[in-house]
Amino acid sequence: MPKMKTHRGAAKRFRLTGGGKFARRKGYKSHKLAKKTARKKQDLRKKALVSDADEKRLRKLLPYA
Repeated sequence: MPKMKTHRGAAKRFRLTGGGKFARRKGYKSHKLAKKTARKKQDLRKKALVSDADEKRLRKLLPYA
């Protein structure tokens, strides 16, 4: 049986944490930054975890993660 291919788009967007969960970046950080508070922009810099519902799909896209 051939090797499974990693979905390259997903590989660039998600990382596996030490606990086996997937980390992602937060959205709403690309434009209209003048009206957002400094605190809001600071919170958007942090990583977030992928929801449990989406994690099952990610395991298929990233079989070797």
